[in-house]
Amino acid sequence: MIIIIICILFSILLGRIFNLQIINGQGYSDDYKLQILKTKRVQGTRGNIYDRNGKLLAYSELSYSVTIEDNGESSNEEINKVITSVIQIVERNGDSMVNDFGIFLDQDNVYQFVAQDETQRLRFIADIYGLTTIDKLTTEQQNSTAEEMMDYLCTDKSYGYGINTKKLEKTEVLKLVTIRYAIALHSFEKYIEITMAEDVSDETVADIMENLSSLQGIDIKEDSLRRYTDSETMAFLIGYTGHISTDEYNSLSKEEKKNYSLTDIVGKSGLEQKMDSYLQGEKVENKIYVNNVGKVIDAESEKEPKAGNDLYLSIDADLQRVAYHVLEQELAGIIVSKLTNVLDFDRSNLESSKDIPIPIGDVYNALIANEVLNIRHFTSDDAGVKEKEVQGIFDVKKAQVLETVSGILNDPSSGTYNEQSKEIQGYLSYIVNNMLTSADQVIQAKSIDTEDETYLAWLDGSINIHTYLNYLISKNWIDSSKLNVSQDQTAKYSDSTELYEGMSNYIRTELNTDHGFDKLVYESLIRSGEVSGSQLALILYEQGVLPADEGTVEALNNGSLTSNDFFVAKITNLELTPGQLALEPCTGSFVMTDTNTGKVLACVSYPGYDNNRLANTMDSTYYNKLVNDKAKPFYNNATQEATAPGSTYKPIAAIAGLSEGVVTTDTIVACDGVYKKVEPNIRCWIYPGSHGNQDITSALANSCNEFFNEIGYRLSLKGNGLSINDGTENATGDETETYYSSTLGTNKLETYANKFGLGEPSGIEISETEPHVSTEMSVPSAIGQGTNNFTTSQLAKYTTTLANGGVLYDLSVLNKVVDQKGEIVESFDAVEKNRVTDIASESWGVVQNGMRRVVTEGLSTVFSPLEANGIAVSGKSGTAQQSDEHADHALFIGFAPSDTPQIAFATRIANGYTSTYTAEVASDILRYYYQIASEEEILTKSAKDLSTTSTAQRD
Repeated sequence: MIIIIICILFSILLGRIFNLQIINGQGYSDDYKLQILKTKRVQGTRGNIYDRNGKLLAYSELSYSVTIEDNGESSNEEINKVITSVIQIVERNGDSMVNDFGIFLDQDNVYQFVAQDETQRLRFIADIYGLTTIDKLTTEQQNSTAEEMMDYLCTDKSYGYGINTKKLEKTEVLKLVTIRYAIALHSFEKYIEITMAEDVSDETVADIMENLSSLQGIDIKEDSLRRYTDSETMAFLIGYTGHISTDEYNSLSKEEKKNYSLTDIVGKSGLEQKMDSYLQGEKVENKIYVNNVGKVIDAESEKEPKAGNDLYLSIDADLQRVAYHVLEQELAGIIVSKLTNVLDFDRSNLESSKDIPIPIGDVYNALIANEVLNIRHFTSDDAGVKEKEVQGIFDVKKAQVLETVSGILNDPSSGTYNEQSKEIQGYLSYIVNNMLTSADQVIQAKSIDTEDETYLAWLDGSINIHTYLNYLISKNWIDSSKLNVSQDQTAKYSDSTELYEGMSNYIRTELNTDHGFDKLVYESLIRSGEVSGSQLALILYEQGVLPADEGTVEALNNGSLTSNDFFVAKITNLELTPGQLALEPCTGSFVMTDTNTGKVLACVSYPGYDNNRLANTMDSTYYNKLVNDKAKPFYNNATQEATAPGSTYKPIAAIAGLSEGVVTTDTIVACDGVYKKVEPNIRCWIYPGSHGNQDITSALANSCNEFFNEIGYRLSLKGNGLSINDGTENATGDETETYYSSTLGTNKLETYANKFGLGEPSGIEISETEPHVSTEMSVPSAIGQGTNNFTTSQLAKYTTTLANGGVLYDLSVLNKVVDQKGEIVESFDAVEKNRVTDIASESWGVVQNGMRRVVTEGLSTVFSPLEANGIAVSGKSGTAQQSDEHADHALFIGFAPSDTPQIAFATRIANGYTSTYTAEVASDILRYYYQIASEEEILTKSAKDLSTTSTAQRD
């Protein structure tokens, strides 16, 4: 019986085993493999950003993304095949793959690093090699080119992606590497979704879903993309989002890391970055089962993430937008008013920076220099008639230039740098400074002894380039490894002669494809008239920079419309903007505050950029264009550009002089146009005229340099110096050393500058340049020169304190954070830093009266629309000199209404010639703010007409 029972049971067991392994074995095996338990992190929706009036500025939008998930079991060939198939599907439907890799293809089809900063570049290289710090990079790795890094990623036997670079176009290789590298960054975690394409169309979604069974690891997921409404005008403040970097993640505290992972989208700049912890939603972890194509078949747990908080700003978005475009119109007006119909102008012979014209040749050249036109398209198969025509002229010219440069490089007895033509000097300077030093680092700048006689001789142009480069070789200041023009060839040089020959060959080879050098050749062609403005104008139409206009094209072709008139019209109509052309001037800034709270109502920097193209998954090509744009759109001119304040500093000097007792309200200083007590002598802005006798109020109203020079001088007198100040002494003479100290004067001025907040950042919650109160030359410091340097935001903080009678606030662009239930999480109230209480009411009266007279006397025409409507404005103009070859920076500060100030403001136009122009900017913005004129009346969408503007302002 026992044997029978055992046999029966054994038979049942065998039958069961047969059923499990033979009959249903494959099914159970598949079920085991397919039911994979995954932990998915779901990010909460990012909070919105609103302006002070509840206008939506930043929000998250539902979209569809194509993702890939690597299970670690597929081969390089399989993964590459899947990615290639997805690329074809996505692009077939008009969508784009992500483009956020640290390498891009330039116009010459050459791989380049996106990172311009050396540390960022090395960090990227270290990430590729899997190193935790850049210190672990070998010298060879540190010197890796973008081409070499791509070759390593594609072909390395251990870590490469198995991409055949010989069969594929570079654009295809870059797309593959971009996705493979993103996967590799998270290779330590399985089942992490990597975005391949975002915000794709319904057609792409359908195509992917239909082919899902053959696309291992591919999925379509609902995604949340960041969008910005007023991107151009608000980008500097709001910033943008993107994937968290390794450095950003590693910089988090242990506690903070609990809320972030390496796949998170975070704020990368501006308030998105500053307020990220508030805006980030709370993520949850859901456990799900998926099959072999990633489809969810069961859920163990499923929770809803918590949305982030909403942020309200103190900024008025409409005011911000109007101020931005007012600046643009004024800049265009300045350019048009200064344009002259000549191709070139020698600035070195100018007597005054006020006389600097803008040659029309500068406009023509700007089209090439700032890449408004794509000169590489000139050689394309679909190039237009004028593109091909100009390319032919260029080819002939460049061949001549290369032959000339080659001859100079090979001739030890060629003329010195100074003996060359201006054109050739430009080429030689570019070769040494840009190509060999800055870009390729063949010349090791850090090794050079800057006191070396031969180095100094090159700087002053008294030797030739052959002598200079050979000397660098003799001093071992050349990195010969950089001269390897081929990855398959390592050149070896037995002596200095061979090394110089290698360097010469390298220069000639690189110049053949160097984009920057090509721009110099084009500049020469433009200045000489060999490439005409009409040709360039027509290419604007051929390349689609300007919309088609048959009438204008015909007029340009038959000569009835001159290129000068054409470009004047296009700049006037803002079809070509100051930001595009990047001439001087092309940048400006404006900051307005509430005088009773220090809250910022507008913080504007021109030109701006589209942060929508940088948010989420960055467009690396667009980012690189912004980085290299000569107008520097990434540079916040409101909070980062620091210049001398010029005469806008004089109210501080007035208060310092009155408070220290070196002048009184009755003090009279005679202005004859030149202040002679210091050397070099300082001219008043009215020179060769004069102001005559001035008291402190009229000196402020007239912005008399001599009066404030005298205050700076008297603040510097020590001991009994003030009693012997008879106006004849010379501060640089030995006899004055016993009673004159410039340091004493700058220290006193600094004390009062600090009282008004100029010794510290403004408080605005974004990146800001540190201010610098002058520590040298007390006499010019009193008129806002010396080493004074402040941003527009810092001048706005100081003006706010002037306006409200001495209450020093930290400026802020934040109002409150609100959760999804509408409850306030945090309020950002006014932060009072200090109160200026030790200044006599009489001194306040003098300054406010003087600033009022600046407007009513010197700028009455500019502000007449406001005055006529009962809005009294007080202000102070100022110009700050850069150099004799560049127009002065123009500034204006002020507040309104004069008797009971509500708002204060500061504005600057770099290289803006005269402060009348910045006063006009302020006037137009105030007209909108006080509803004296509508937005449509203020924003004419054309350049400001400056034909009636008086430039004889009190500066």
